[in-house]
Amino acid sequence: MSQQGRLDLSQIPIEVLLDNILPLIPVPDLLNLARCSKVDGLQLFREGYGPYNDKTNGRLGLPNVPKSVIRDGVPYPTQIPFSARIVSLVAGGMSFHALDSEGNVYVWGSLNGAPGTAHASDSHGFSSSWKSARIPHRLRLPSPIRSISCGRLHSSFLDRTNKIWTCTNWGRPFWLSSPILTDPDYAPKQVECGWMFSSLLTKSGAVFVWWPFSGSMGEAIQQKMEEMNSEGDKKAYATEDNLIPCIPWGVDIMPTRLPPIPTLPELANTTNTNTMTELIQIAAFDNHIVGLTNYGHVLKYGSLHDESGVPFGRWEYLPQFSEVDSLKIHTTFSGRTTDSAKLEAPHTIQITHLSANFLHFVAYSTGSSSIVLVGDTDTKPDTPPKIIPELQNKSIISVVIGDYHNAALTANGKLLTWGSYSNGALGLGDPLKLELGTPGAFANREELELAKARRFGQRVPPVVNTPTEVRFDHNSKKPRERFCFAATAAGWHTGALVIDLESGDDEAEEEQMRHDSAEAPSPSASARRQWETPPILPLSGIFRIGHAGRGNFGGGLGGIHPRGRNDGDTS
Repeated sequence: MSQQGRLDLSQIPIEVLLDNILPLIPVPDLLNLARCSKVDGLQLFREGYGPYNDKTNGRLGLPNVPKSVIRDGVPYPTQIPFSARIVSLVAGGMSFHALDSEGNVYVWGSLNGAPGTAHASDSHGFSSSWKSARIPHRLRLPSPIRSISCGRLHSSFLDRTNKIWTCTNWGRPFWLSSPILTDPDYAPKQVECGWMFSSLLTKSGAVFVWWPFSGSMGEAIQQKMEEMNSEGDKKAYATEDNLIPCIPWGVDIMPTRLPPIPTLPELANTTNTNTMTELIQIAAFDNHIVGLTNYGHVLKYGSLHDESGVPFGRWEYLPQFSEVDSLKIHTTFSGRTTDSAKLEAPHTIQITHLSANFLHFVAYSTGSSSIVLVGDTDTKPDTPPKIIPELQNKSIISVVIGDYHNAALTANGKLLTWGSYSNGALGLGDPLKLELGTPGAFANREELELAKARRFGQRVPPVVNTPTEVRFDHNSKKPRERFCFAATAAGWHTGALVIDLESGDDEAEEEQMRHDSAEAPSPSASARRQWETPPILPLSGIFRIGHAGRGNFGGGLGGIHPRGRNDGDTS
C-alpha cells in the first residue's frame, strides 16, 4: 500500500498480476488500468522481448544484426523494438509469432527455412512458405486471435469465434470448416502443434489431430495452393507498413479423433470430487502427444507420423510421472546416485502443466515445491523420468524446450537455460569473453584459443548441464534489474517477454534501440482500429509452451542426445 493507503501496482509481483488478478478484472476496467499505469512507462502489457539465437532466416527480427554476432548467432538477449503491447511470444522451428493485447499476430523469420528448400526473393509474396520476414510483420486475419501454437514448419491459431486456423505459409492461412466442429461437444479448449501435425483438445476432453503436410489434408492443401498460384493475384505481398494481407480459405476435412483415455487409477493425495476423469491439457512433439487429466495423470499417445498411424497408437498411462510413491524411490530422491546430492522426496504431487517439443516432453507442477520431470519419445509406463536436481523446489512456473537447449522460468522472474550452445540460444553471453569453465564458456584456454583462431569452426562451448540464469542487460552501460514473465524456445533460438524493474534511461541502450527500430513495424491507425471487439487478454499458462524445431548438435534436456536423429540444421 502507498502512503495514501492506495494499492501500488508496482509493488505486486508481475506473476501475481498476470496469474491471479488481471484475468478477473472486467475488460473495460482493465483497459482503463492499462492506460493509466505508470509502471516504468510500459503500462501493464507493453514489454520488450529479447531473442538470442541463430540469426539465419531472419529469426532475430532485427533490421540490423548486432556487431557482436559470433559465427551464426547472437549469444545474449537482444531487444526487438515494438510499438504493440505484446502479451504472448511463441517460437517455431525457424520463426517467432507474437500476439498483442488486441489479438493481432506478428511474425518474423521463416515458416519453412529448412535446408534444401527454395529461397524466396523480393518478387515472392508470403504465399511462399520459405519467404522470410526480416522484421516483425502483422498478419491481417478476419478475427482477433486468442492463442498461438507452432510446429517445426507450421503454426495454428484459435480465434475469438472458436475458429481453428493453420498456416503452412503466412499468406494463405486456412481454417477447419467441417460443420461438426461447430457442435458444442467439440468446442475447442486448446490448439497445440506437434512436430509436423496439429491437434485440438475440446472442452469435453476429446483430442483431434490433423496433418497439413501429408495424407488427405496435405493433398487438399497442395491442390488449393496450385489453384491460387494460377489465379495470379493471391501472392500475399507485404505492404510498406509491414502488413501481410492474408487470403483465408477453408478446408472441409474432419480431423482424426484419437480414442478416449483408458480407465485410470485413483491418485493418492488428490481430492476425489466424483468428477469424471478427463484430459484438461495436451502438449505435442515428434509423432507423439502427452496429455494431463484433471487429477494429475500423465499419459502419452504415439504413432502420429500420419493419419494411417492412429489405429496403431494408444494412450499409455505414465505412473512414474504421476504417482508420488514412484517418485520417492527415484534415485534422485532416494540417495542411490553419486552424481548429485540427495533431495528430499516430495510428500505429495499433482502435475499441473505440460510442455513438449521435438524429442522431449516435460511434466511439472508449480509453487515453492515445484517438481519438474523430463521424458522423451521413447518413454514407456515403466520408464523413470529424468530429474534435474537444480530445477526441483524452485518455484518453476514454465519450462520450454528447443531442439537441444531448454529454459525454465521462475516465479521471481528469473530465466534459467541449459543444454547445447545452439548458435547462442542459451543466451548466457559471448563464449569468447566469459570466464573459462563457467556455464556457456569454453572449458580451458586451449579450447578458447582454437575457437578464436577458427571463429568457432567446429569448436563450440561444452553443453551446459546446470540450469543457469540469463541476464537481460547486455546492452546497458550499467547493470539493470529486469523481470522475465514469459519465455519460448524452439529450433536454435529462444525468446522472452521482459519488463524493467528500474526507472531511468540508459543512453547506450536507447541509441541501440533507435538504430534497430529504423525499420521496426508501427501499426497504422486503421490497424489499431481493426477489431471492433475489446482486446483479447489471454489467461496465463496457455502461452508458456515451447514448440518444435530441430538442429544438429547434441545436448537436449540436460545433455540427452537423440537416438538416430541427426539430419542437419533444420532449426
